[in-house]
Amino acid sequence: MFTNAGTSSFTAFLSKVAPEMLPGRRPLPPGMAADMAPHATTIVAISASGGVVMAGDRRATMGNLIAQRDIEKVHPADAYSLVGIAGTAGIGIELMRLFQVELEHYEKIEGAMLSLDGKANRLASMIRGNLGAAMQGLAVIPLFAGFDLAAADPARAGRIFSFDVTGGPYEETGYDAIGSGSLFAKSALKKRFRAGLSVDDAVRLAVEALYDAADDDTATGGPDLTRRIYPVVMTATAEGTHRLTDAETATIAESVVSGRMENPGG
Repeated sequence: MFTNAGTSSFTAFLSKVAPEMLPGRRPLPPGMAADMAPHATTIVAISASGGVVMAGDRRATMGNLIAQRDIEKVHPADAYSLVGIAGTAGIGIELMRLFQVELEHYEKIEGAMLSLDGKANRLASMIRGNLGAAMQGLAVIPLFAGFDLAAADPARAGRIFSFDVTGGPYEETGYDAIGSGSLFAKSALKKRFRAGLSVDDAVRLAVEALYDAADDDTATGGPDLTRRIYPVVMTATAEGTHRLTDAETATIAESVVSGRMENPGG
């Protein structure tokens, strides 16, 4: 079985060979388990001229406690796409890694990369497989974005997809956010977003939106200047995916904090 996969879907292959390794196939005890595991919080994505930007805060919570201050929730899905997770952190990280293998497996078997829509549909089916655990409080909701190599206009190639807990995929226009601070992040983006933003402007806007989310949502972590913990910010353009260095993110985050200190209520 392992030397002759027979399918371009690694998830389908795993469901035949070792179904117990899939996140949604594991037996769970009865009852709700939402407070038993750390939860990842806020992710934002913004389409820009020539690409897309995704950023996530670094806090994970367990009930009213901070479970981790420097968790990383935004990662490259493949060479031209990004995925961020909100919800049960452990399952989310596992789902994200499985999605990365799914895309790599398809490319090796088929000799071609999945389309951006195809990637979103594959991720939707994986979320659907976790529905049983989600009904017991162990839900994971990802945000997916990428540069569409098949786009007619490269300036509008940055696309964003959101999902519901049942795996329904929805393409978003301009921007989106997920997680407990998403209400506040999207409110900030609604006022500041403009079509045709440069990637650099979208990066700053994403950091500002996360700052606004952290200002009103206790589960979202703002820039931690004392510990030098800043949001994870990534871009996907025609050149591929890129993660801003800690120094680059620190410069932007410290500029945002400095500006807010002059007008704390704004």
